[in-house]
Amino acid sequence: MASYIVMESAEAGEGKAETALLIRDGFSMLAAILPLIWFLWHRMWLEALVFVVAGLVIAGLGSLIEPTFFPTALSLLLAIFIGLEAQALRAAALRRRGWHEWGVVEGANREEAEWHYAMAKENTYPRPAAAAPSVPTQTVPAGRKTASPALGLIDYPRKT
Repeated sequence: MASYIVMESAEAGEGKAETALLIRDGFSMLAAILPLIWFLWHRMWLEALVFVVAGLVIAGLGSLIEPTFFPTALSLLLAIFIGLEAQALRAAALRRRGWHEWGVVEGANREEAEWHYAMAKENTYPRPAAAAPSVPTQTVPAGRKTASPALGLIDYPRKT
């Protein structure tokens, strides 16, 4: 199952599920192969400018440094980084334009994720019966802090 970030336009208002934009969370191969075209296609002007400047800096380093593998390795690392972060950069660019994040939905494909979003938006999504939590809650003694999850990952209860 893939997860999709749901972005809603500020002008859409409540009840306008048709205007939402679903952004698949994951690696973007097209952004890694053709980053400048991908940035311009999605109207991400600032990111395109930063990419061009980074490319020029790498090319400048390539002319100054004797081993030719170094600029090639830097270019490859930049492409991998852009492929990994392209969708997050797209969501950030939409936030700058006034869009807000509604939440995250999951689906086997985009159509299924859109269906989950529409059902949740209309409050007709079939809700499962409330069940007791399978993981016991963690009690923390007074004056002691709990560890926060690393890198935004889920924090699992620990025995103290």
